[in-house]
Amino acid sequence: MQGNTEGLKASQVKALERLYQRRYPLVGGYTLDQARELAAVSHGIGRQVALLIDRKGRPDMVLVGEPHAIYIPELERSRLGSGRLRGLRLLHTHLHDQPLDQEDLTDLLFLRLDSAAALTVDNMARPVRLYLANLLPAAKAGAKPYDIHPSMAWDKVSLDFSAMTQALEDEFARLDVALAGSEAGESGRAVLVAVGSAPRLEMEASMDELADLAKTAGLSVAGRVIQRVPEVNPRTILGKGKLAELEVLALSTGAAVLLFDQELTPAQMRNLAEATERKILDRTQLILDIFAQRAKSRSGKLQVEMAQLKYTLPRLVGKNPAMSRLMGGIGGRGPGETKLEMDRRRIRERITRIKRELSDLRKHRAKARDRRAKAGLPIVSLVGYTNAGKSTLLNTLTNSQVLAENKLFATLDPVSRRLRFPEERELVLTDTVGFIRNLPTELKEAFQATLEELESADLLVQVADAGHPELAVQVQAVDDILREMDLDSIPRLLALNKWDALDLDRRAWVTSRYPEGLAVSAISREGLAPLVREFVRKVDWGSDRGKK
Repeated sequence: MQGNTEGLKASQVKALERLYQRRYPLVGGYTLDQARELAAVSHGIGRQVALLIDRKGRPDMVLVGEPHAIYIPELERSRLGSGRLRGLRLLHTHLHDQPLDQEDLTDLLFLRLDSAAALTVDNMARPVRLYLANLLPAAKAGAKPYDIHPSMAWDKVSLDFSAMTQALEDEFARLDVALAGSEAGESGRAVLVAVGSAPRLEMEASMDELADLAKTAGLSVAGRVIQRVPEVNPRTILGKGKLAELEVLALSTGAAVLLFDQELTPAQMRNLAEATERKILDRTQLILDIFAQRAKSRSGKLQVEMAQLKYTLPRLVGKNPAMSRLMGGIGGRGPGETKLEMDRRRIRERITRIKRELSDLRKHRAKARDRRAKAGLPIVSLVGYTNAGKSTLLNTLTNSQVLAENKLFATLDPVSRRLRFPEERELVLTDTVGFIRNLPTELKEAFQATLEELESADLLVQVADAGHPELAVQVQAVDDILREMDLDSIPRLLALNKWDALDLDRRAWVTSRYPEGLAVSAISREGLAPLVREFVRKVDWGSDRGKK
């Protein structure tokens, strides 16, 4: 028995204990004597009384509330049934003839109860009516997430709770089958969430990018929720109603992850984790996870680890039930697997050690750059938005086999290849990690060692996907990042890649928008000769630089 029992008489406590000892039928939900007894106990103590009943009709918990409310504590994950629902139905009293209120329906939703029922009690301690609701498996964003049944006379209830619950579980199972196959498993399905005051088209474009990031990380997008608000809720990002809608969408699509298109504060992440039994991820965690998957070199792995530790440090609050849902899998690879066991002191010590190792690696790279400079080899670095085609362009120009995939952040560690020209001239062509808007601060700081390669470049070739609907935004994002890094003074070329995939109207628009750009295709080799000629013209070869 749980709840506030202070002030109750011994006889009233014993009456509550008797409720716990009863077995409640699956057809009708209770016997007439049980309904009378529940109404009499609730009226006698002047408070709501609730029973959580399992699928065999046995009470799992008796709760004592207040006159107008009942509080259901957080239920352990182990109490979840084998299907989508909890395996528990709620039967509680209302001391007035009132239907299920919003708190009752919220409990139904977030606790994933088999059903929620309210038995009303009159001022003579007699039961009056039963109000009932259950979740809707196929609910979508914007639709009601539950079915509220017509009220029933308390002694005329013939509903078969067992059959109703089984029908709901079967519907959830059918949804699972429909989502299986090409879709990821439950733990790999995510609902994307965007909340903010930006124009809707801008938010949708950012969500498209988040979907690409999710795909790269191994998540399957099960649904999207976009909410435009004048001001974001500082506690949970979403309002209670929208959060309820989000929960039932995740429930109906079998998604175990809620992925937010923004960086969440430690408090917001904890509050969201407490409000839902889904795993909570934000954009920064997702990018960090992708980098953790992609890092191959010692330097790359160290930089990813340092970024993850810096992100984790302010969120290290111990192993409570809310935070336990944040660890492991997407967003928790590498050092994230043990981050909750590490205290703040150990994390700071590890960050200090990583900084020392990265400092040594930077010195080693600086020596390599000095050797290239003494050899008289100019350096041309490919920069640009992630997935713009930089690695493919490097492969085509240098006949290399660098990994090139149609995924975000396919390249993480810098790759350098020599490119030979007529007259026995050579230069070093470098591929670098792709940029992205709203790049997490932790990554900007951690990847200084990688991006220092750009500081010694004689020429930056900004590769852009000319066919991308967000071309202008991506070009501007790269410009901004280069400016932040004080690299905007280095000579630069704009290569408008994937030109072969554009129709005539798109080509005309891109040409008018970026008249200085060079139209190229790393796949069809279209426009590569003019691009290489610009290399030769822009690079300061000197009197004998680059000659054997």
